[in-house]
Amino acid sequence: NFVTIVEAVKQGRNIYDNIKKAIHFLIATNIGEIVTIFMGLVLGLKSPLLAIQLLWINLVTDSLPAIALGLEKPEKDIMQRKPVKPGKGVFTKGMTWRVIYQGVMIGGLTLAAFMIGLGTTKTPINGLTLEQSKIEVGQTMAFITLALSELTHVFNVRNNRKSIFKTGIFNNMKLIGAVVISALLVFVILWIPGLREIFSIPVLPTENIIELVCLVFAPIVIVEIFKLLNINGKEE
Repeated sequence: NFVTIVEAVKQGRNIYDNIKKAIHFLIATNIGEIVTIFMGLVLGLKSPLLAIQLLWINLVTDSLPAIALGLEKPEKDIMQRKPVKPGKGVFTKGMTWRVIYQGVMIGGLTLAAFMIGLGTTKTPINGLTLEQSKIEVGQTMAFITLALSELTHVFNVRNNRKSIFKTGIFNNMKLIGAVVISALLVFVILWIPGLREIFSIPVLPTENIIELVCLVFAPIVIVEIFKLLNINGKEE
C-alpha cells in the first residue's frame, strides 16, 4: 500500500526532525550554562550560579520542554525535502553553528543578569553584608534569567528557518503545557520562603523586574534577527 509507505516516510522524517530539535535545545542550553560558569571564572567573579540552582535547571526546568519537542507535528514541507543520506550524522554545519551561537547567547544573557544584580544592589538585605547581598541578588537574577530564557528559547528551536510568528506558537499544546509547568516550578522556588532559603534566593528589588523581563525574552528577538538576516545556519 503506497499510502502507508508515504505516511511511514513522513513519520520517520518527523521523528528524525524532533530528535534533532531536542538535541539542539539541550546542548545549546547546556553550553549556555558552561559559558556562564566559565566566563564568571575568567572574569574573576564569584560563581554566577550555585550548584543546586544548576541542578534544578538541568533536571527539572529543561526536561519537560525537551520531551515536548519530541512530540512536534510534521512541518508542512517535510515531504518536499530531499532524502537524508543514511550515513549522515545529526550534527550538520548548520546545527553546530546554531548550537554554539545560541549557547553563547544564553550564557551572555545570564552573565549580564548577574552583573546587573551586582551593580544595582546598593543596600544590604536579609541581614547580609552589602557584598553578600550583591552576590545573592546577582545569582538570583542569573538563575531566573537562565531558567526562563531557556523556556522562551525552546520556541526558536521548533523551526530553524521560519519565524515563530509564522509557524505559530500555540499549535503544540504539549509544549505550551511543558513550558508553563517548568516556569511554575521556577516560581515555586521564588514564592516559598523555605525553598528560597535552600536556594539562597532573596526577594528581588522591584527595579530589577524590567531588566529581567527584557533578558528573558531576548533569545526570541536575537534568533528572529538571525533568521531574518538568513544567518541562522542552513539545513543540509
